[in-house]
Amino acid sequence: MTGIKTTGEKKMMLFSGRAHPELAKEVAAELGVGLVPTTARDFANGEIYVRYQESVRGADCFLIQSHTTPINKWIMEQLIMIDAMKRASARSISVVIPFYGYARQDKKHRGREPISARLMADLLKTAGADRILSVDLHADQVQGYFDGPVDHLFALPLLTRYIGERVDRDKLTIVSPDAGRVRVADRWCDKLGAPLAIVHKRRDPDVANRVSVHEVVGEVRDRVCVLVDDMIDTGGTVCAAAEALFANGAADVIVTATHGILSDPAPDRLKNSKVSEFVFTDSLPTPGGMDMDKITVVSLAPTIARAIREVFEDGSVTSLFEGDA
Repeated sequence: MTGIKTTGEKKMMLFSGRAHPELAKEVAAELGVGLVPTTARDFANGEIYVRYQESVRGADCFLIQSHTTPINKWIMEQLIMIDAMKRASARSISVVIPFYGYARQDKKHRGREPISARLMADLLKTAGADRILSVDLHADQVQGYFDGPVDHLFALPLLTRYIGERVDRDKLTIVSPDAGRVRVADRWCDKLGAPLAIVHKRRDPDVANRVSVHEVVGEVRDRVCVLVDDMIDTGGTVCAAAEALFANGAADVIVTATHGILSDPAPDRLKNSKVSEFVFTDSLPTPGGMDMDKITVVSLAPTIARAIREVFEDGSVTSLFEGDA
């Protein structure tokens, strides 16, 4: 006989960066574990220092870090945390990224542009990540940029359940804010048994966040319209789309999105909009100064916790969404 056999059991350890600790704590509570104590601080020149206060040798490590503002700082912190795990002999490193930064830059629209979503995947792999778990990626092809398993989680079951319980389905119309979201909107329609409408828009390629709405395709008059999108950044797209829906006779407009980035001037746009409610998940922390009377936040913690458990126990993440996706 050669070699040595061990009878040790697998060990899972859960870590959090400083970007969105509230979500990490909720996930830990769902899993019934504690977050690994971690020292993380900034030097005077902005460099980040990280050290774990427990051994991670031989452990299956799950690191939760959502790419919120300031996005480049938290991405760098995540890379440093991955490197620390790798050098501390972690058995495996799975990075949980509820909101994947730079996912919108998934292809070249014009010459001399980067594909930054691919660069992000390369950085994570080089740092030492073995697996990525993320929620509602902006484009499905981002999964293929990472040389390893990518578990793509969906917020659709959570959001459709909320809307289905809140709105009379006989009066409901699902609206895609642009042609690129039609496939997602179709899944909403299938789930809720509602008709589809589309807001046709055109962006100015030389001016960021400027949208001009042209027309609404579909019946929205006297209907409760639910605008569905994956993310809301400055709010220009959905607020312009909502105005077009009201101009075409919509009785009410509700906006749902997985990721509420809500960069300026989103707080003012949302507050001044005629939209009755904005529904987000907690993939990102809600910025201060928001009119919370209009905002509902749905927790992703149960979904993320179940996915982590399936990965750790060599189960099926896909099974979580069969019948919903």
